[in-house]
Amino acid sequence: MTRLSAGFLLYRRRTGHLEVFLVHPGGPFWAKKDEGAWSIPKGECAEGEEPLAAARREVAEETGVVVAGDFLPLGEVRQSGGKRVVAWAREMDFDPALVHSNTFSMEWPPKSGKLREFPEVDRADWFPIAAAKTKLLAAQVAFVDRLLAEFGPTRIDETPCQGM
Repeated sequence: MTRLSAGFLLYRRRTGHLEVFLVHPGGPFWAKKDEGAWSIPKGECAEGEEPLAAARREVAEETGVVVAGDFLPLGEVRQSGGKRVVAWAREMDFDPALVHSNTFSMEWPPKSGKLREFPEVDRADWFPIAAAKTKLLAAQVAFVDRLLAEFGPTRIDETPCQGM
C-alpha cells in the first residue's frame, strides 16, 4: 500500500520577492545531504485521518508552527520512493530560529544496540524560489511551480532576495 503524506508549502513576500519555507530532515542519514534533500514540512497521514488535518498536525510537530486560515490546494506528487504527498500553500511569516521539532529514536550506529534520539527536522529556513528549487526533493519542486502559477508572472517577482 502506497503511503500518503500531507504538508504545507508556507510562503512569504519580502520586498516584492517570494520566499518559501523548507525543512531539512534530521538524523544521521541526512546529515551531510543538502541539495535535493530539503522538504516542505509534512508527514504521514494516520489511518482514516483527513490529509488536511494531518498536514496541520505534522507541521506543528515538525516546526512548532500552527497553520490556520485559508489554504490553497497544490495537489499531489509522487516521490521517487513511491510515497504520495499532498500539499496546500499558506502565506505566513515567522522566524525560523524559533522552529522546534519533535524527535524520533533509532539504533545508531547500526547494529550497536544503542538507541539515540534525533530531531525530525534539524534545520529550517526561508529560501528564494531559485534556491528552493535546488534544495527541494525533486518531486516537491512541482508544489513551488504550482504556487508560482497561482501568482502569475505579473503578480510576483521571483528573482532572488537580497542578502540570502
